[in-house]
Amino acid sequence: MIKNNHYPFVLQPLAYAYDALEPFIDTKTMHLHHDKHLVTYINNLNATLKEYPEYQNWTLEQLIYYSSLLPCSIRQTVINNAGGVYNHTLFFDSLSPNKSLHQRMPTGGLMRSIQLDYGTFDVFKAEFKKQALAVFGSGYTWLGASANGKTHIVNTANQDTILPDNLQPLMLIDVWEHAYYLKNYNVRADYIDAWFNVVDYSKADASFALIAPEFRH
Repeated sequence: MIKNNHYPFVLQPLAYAYDALEPFIDTKTMHLHHDKHLVTYINNLNATLKEYPEYQNWTLEQLIYYSSLLPCSIRQTVINNAGGVYNHTLFFDSLSPNKSLHQRMPTGGLMRSIQLDYGTFDVFKAEFKKQALAVFGSGYTWLGASANGKTHIVNTANQDTILPDNLQPLMLIDVWEHAYYLKNYNVRADYIDAWFNVVDYSKADASFALIAPEFRH
């Protein structure tokens, strides 16, 4: 979604049309979510780093992971806005209008890891939904993986990420109300069910394979 991984960060168009995820995620929400909310985080992050050239060559991941090294005066602002850019980028990139059934379920190593950790894919989906419903207020539910290939469902608040937990992000669902309120109002459960119809596991598969190649076999 972002044109580069350093300052200044630039918004990229979605990889699909704004209405491509209908009827599961509505067109107006996609416009507002991508063109307003994500843009605000990008603009705020650029504005914060403008006066700090010593951090302008840091990648988005470095700004988040090494945030404790930033000056106190900008640390929380960078955490909030770099997280907003990172989280929204992963969220939008994890979605696809492709209705192929194979993209609605992980394959290869990621599927084997999920089966080891949860027994079946249906049990995993039920647990993921349970955790997403449990997020209090605004935040995200992630599927991440540790270096040994174990999968983890993790909740974070606001624009926090799982990078400081040394987990590889595979995919996430945005459960801030702006992600679903226009269509689903306050019924987060309906939004989560709809999201499962447009999530594309192929990118999660690829990310998992990079850190746990032994699960390919």
